[in-house]
Amino acid sequence: MLNRIALLVVVVLAAALAGTATASPTMAKPNVVQVATSAGQFKTLVALVKQAGLAGALSTKTVTVFAPTDAAFAKVPKATLAKLKKDRALLKRVLLYHVVAGRVPAAKAVTLSEAKTLEGSSLAIRVTGSTVTVGGAKVLKTDIAARNGIIHVIDRVLIPAG
Repeated sequence: MLNRIALLVVVVLAAALAGTATASPTMAKPNVVQVATSAGQFKTLVALVKQAGLAGALSTKTVTVFAPTDAAFAKVPKATLAKLKKDRALLKRVLLYHVVAGRVPAAKAVTLSEAKTLEGSSLAIRVTGSTVTVGGAKVLKTDIAARNGIIHVIDRVLIPAG
């Protein structure tokens, strides 16, 4: 009887350990879109990225995103947001103006004077004391890591010229 109880305990423990051994270690790090979604402060950005059809590309390509918060989008005139939502090509252009190819950590970004965006234009990078601006937007938080890139949080929405 004691042997059966010991065998049952061993079987239960083995089953429990087998279940946990496969779950955590193999979980992949989230991509840029997943990180932005889970952060909770980029709801507008994520919704617009999905509306523009960019979620797939931003989930797989290696990118650096200068991500405006929901508070930054709240500062954009309602007419401008409405125009962006109606014009998918314009929306894509504005969103890609926030994205740079490759990983550009803060330590590298502050050594640059500009960064070429996926929209095609370049964003000016300025460092004044401890303040960093990108395209005139203040960088609030840096180096939020994702599997396929980096997010830097900015305080306003960037609109490309033209």
